[in-house]
Amino acid sequence: MDPNHTGPEEYGHGGDTPRQRPPRESLTSDLGQHTPVPARTVQLVSGDFLLTVNPVDGSEIEPCPPAERPARPGRLTESERAEVERAAAPPLPPGPAQPALPLLARQDERESLVRLLARGRSVRLVGPGGSGRTRLLDVVAEDCADLAPDGVVRLNGHRRTADDLVHDLFHAVFDAPLHRPDRDELLESVREIGAVVVLDDLEFGGAALDELLDATPECAFLFAATPDVADPSADAGVEDVELSGLDRAAGLDLLGHAVGRTLTDEEATWAGDLWFESEGLPLRFVQAGALLRQRDRLRAGTSAVDEFGVFEDVRPDEAPYDPADGDEVPLPSLGEAAAPAPLLASRLSASARATLRFAVALGGEVPHQAHLPALVGDTHADAALGELVSCGLVSPVGARYRLAAGVPAQLEAAGYTDDADARIREAAQHYAWWTGHPSVTPERVCAESDAILAALAALSPLAADPADEPSTAARLAHTAAPAFAAGLHWSAWERALRAGAEAARIAGDVGEQAYFHHELGIHALCAGQLDRARAELEASIGLRGALADKRGTVAGRRALALVADRSGVPLAIAPTAAEEVPEAHVEESASPPRGVPMAFPDLQPPADTGLVVPGVVPAATVPQRTKDGVPGGLKGLAKRNLVAAGAGALLVAVLGTVVTLGATSDNDPASPSENVGVNPSASQGLDDGSLDADPAAGNKGDTGKATSRPTDPGPDGTLGTADDPTPTATESDEPSDEETGSKEPDEPDEPTPSGTKPTQSQKPPTSPSPSPTETETEEPTEEPTETDPPTESPTGEPSTSNSASGPASSAPIETSASATQSTDQASPEEPETMI
Repeated sequence: MDPNHTGPEEYGHGGDTPRQRPPRESLTSDLGQHTPVPARTVQLVSGDFLLTVNPVDGSEIEPCPPAERPARPGRLTESERAEVERAAAPPLPPGPAQPALPLLARQDERESLVRLLARGRSVRLVGPGGSGRTRLLDVVAEDCADLAPDGVVRLNGHRRTADDLVHDLFHAVFDAPLHRPDRDELLESVREIGAVVVLDDLEFGGAALDELLDATPECAFLFAATPDVADPSADAGVEDVELSGLDRAAGLDLLGHAVGRTLTDEEATWAGDLWFESEGLPLRFVQAGALLRQRDRLRAGTSAVDEFGVFEDVRPDEAPYDPADGDEVPLPSLGEAAAPAPLLASRLSASARATLRFAVALGGEVPHQAHLPALVGDTHADAALGELVSCGLVSPVGARYRLAAGVPAQLEAAGYTDDADARIREAAQHYAWWTGHPSVTPERVCAESDAILAALAALSPLAADPADEPSTAARLAHTAAPAFAAGLHWSAWERALRAGAEAARIAGDVGEQAYFHHELGIHALCAGQLDRARAELEASIGLRGALADKRGTVAGRRALALVADRSGVPLAIAPTAAEEVPEAHVEESASPPRGVPMAFPDLQPPADTGLVVPGVVPAATVPQRTKDGVPGGLKGLAKRNLVAAGAGALLVAVLGTVVTLGATSDNDPASPSENVGVNPSASQGLDDGSLDADPAAGNKGDTGKATSRPTDPGPDGTLGTADDPTPTATESDEPSDEETGSKEPDEPDEPTPSGTKPTQSQKPPTSPSPSPTETETEEPTEEPTETDPPTESPTGEPSTSNSASGPASSAPIETSASATQSTDQASPEEPETMI
């Protein structure tokens, strides 16, 4: 029935008069729209940083405000310590409780270990896999419960570094939730811990082990390691205790306890051969006891085949056991007893065998029993863990289980890896959903870290479906990494981020790559690796800039600014990868109007483009060479200046001619030609590239008015005629011939290359008239003296004028009738001819 429409069955009345529908708020959540689940963000303190783990845009980091800094952590109480130890123990498998096996033939090793620990010495228990190291550690830990002020601390070193173990020890003793102290604070705190630390599955030695021991001087360590682990250094002060196999009698006794009855003579003989083959390892006798128990069930249940069908579909715990039944079932062969995993697995339930397949695909990691129903597809699959434990196929490792020593290789040989790829995909998809669920705490995710990381490591190299596996791996890493960070399991956090970055790269997912590089930069910044943090953050900012992800870019730039502040290297000196640094293009010919401020400007080659910027002289140029190989930078500049100077001189000559024609042909005082001076124009010099302008009026060397015009019209009353009187000049009004250097009219001028007109390389004559005149100039404002230096030509070349006062002085202009007539008779095209 539609839940949005009521019916008579719901309210007990007919459908003619339907009851008013209740408001939406009163309906159950199943009938309404599901609201989106908010992202799970966690805020924690790492050193002097305040870290906000954000699984959407990336974690944000900032200096921790003083109000947010946690107080000095205190020690856990007895009840809290008991809760921590219970959480660190492996979970009890469902089903009937298994009888605990006694510790046989280990009394000497037990007493030796307790004695060394009581003296405050650290000791290492070395034995092969399956020798019973974990069982011996449990007994010794109980004996040393009252030796140290902080009691006994149980840790596990499987895939853990020395730094991880120091942090684990800190959190096992001190109450510091969501607080990861920096190195100095961490070492200061753990130096105060006085405890017996029982560390199983140690995987390192040498300098790393020395670092762990130096950080905890008040602790006595009991390590358990295999022979392939590196030895401690000579100065570590750690003693080794060898753990060998059991003798024959102890092996037979252990086998009897595992079976739960007295062995027959045939079974005792078979057990003797097994002891010789297995070198007395206790694990082999535990598995042999499971084989004998299965044999007893088979002997008692042969008649149950007709009732239940195939025996593999019948649960082993439901099969009756009757030792009086005389049905014969042969003992396993010696080879089957030496490698019993395939035979044991073949007699387990289908859920147990499926669990073994998942464990083999995940590198030996057995998923938690709570995940088995979803992975296997059986609601009772959690009972499979009990079967595996009772058979000795799995062993506890910290708070979880792994396949026992030698079991993975035996199962692989039996074909349990045939569908490993499908199992890995199923496990990765399940963990991606589970780790991202808001109800799952970070502590639970950290407890399942090995299985999750194994799924990530196995999923990336798969090539069966390249378009699917990388995306699934990236999604799993994206959901699991924030939980690892919030659970303070930072080594797993880093491994998940690196696996996710590789998977995102293979899938071509730029957004996921940016996220993982950002998180790797945050992780490196918290770890104090500033160079790696800068590189990761710059890569993330560049990728997010390509995606126009503003929020992610802002978070990355904030973290990068914090890296620059800690490293002391400003961001302006080292541009980030996201900033587009302009390349030096040779076709650019001009800088911005106000220029770009640079501490050390780069020397750029000269512009090779059609765009010309006038008046801009480059600060630094590269010498150019002509086709002949001769440097042409300064020479080319001089040639351009000479051409410009010649063009200016020619222009002055033309203007002077026009002014003279206007002065002699028109007597209008308002003519514009009357206001044009005859001084030489300013031109660009060769030596300094500046413009040599004439001095201002009133300065020394200024000529005032260059020439004078007749003011008396003469008898005819018309100006400019032959009868106009010549103005007289007194001695004070005009300089002498010796001072001015002027020539008489009968003395011809020195010829020029162009006849009567100046060339481009010469300065124009001081008088625009075709020939020297007898008219004298007016008195200058200040009479020059002989001590005044002559004025140089603006172009640096000798002037054609013979005046001693330089180009500012001019020769007298002739105003005689002959000069006027010659000017009036000139052709109108003569100025154009001169040009």
